[in-house]
This record gives sequence, C-alpha cells and structure tokens, in this order.
Amino acid sequence: MIGWIIAIIVGGIIGWLASMVMNRDASMGIFWNIVVGIIGSFIGRFVGGFIGIGSTLTSFDIPGLLMSLVGAVILLGIVNLIQRGRVR
Repeated sequence: MIGWIIAIIVGGIIGWLASMVMNRDASMGIFWNIVVGIIGSFIGRFVGGFIGIGSTLTSFDIPGLLMSLVGAVILLGIVNLIQRGRVR
C-alpha cells in the first residue's frame, strides 16, 4: 500500500517537472501531472532498460528517476505533437 502512495507522489513530482520543462505547467492540473509522471516513468524506464540506465521498475535511484523524467518529457512531446502539430 505504501508503495502505491510513494508512486503517486513521485509520479506527481516527475509529471510536474516534465510539464515545467515542456512549458505546459499552466494547462495541466495535479491529476494530469500524476498521470503523466507515472506513464512517463514506465516509458523512461523501458527506454532506459535498453541502454542500461534505471532498468528496474521497483527502485528509486537517481538514474531511474532521471529516466522517468526523460520518459515524461517524451510523453508530453508526443502529446504536444498530436494536439498542436508541433513540439514546443
């Protein structure tokens, strides 16, 4: 149970940081920050597994968190591309 709470909190922080990087902070609420952070974490850790960075899904280490942030930024870039036709 505590693992889910930590995942939600860390997902919210990762999603918020990614929205700041992608300049979408004003258009996203806390719920969408959490969703983007959690989905972005899966994307980042999946991509990181191919290059050997942050490959485990259960650990909270610095390389894994950085790959989660990269995954969330990738996710927001794809969303921007679909919504606006360009990545900003």
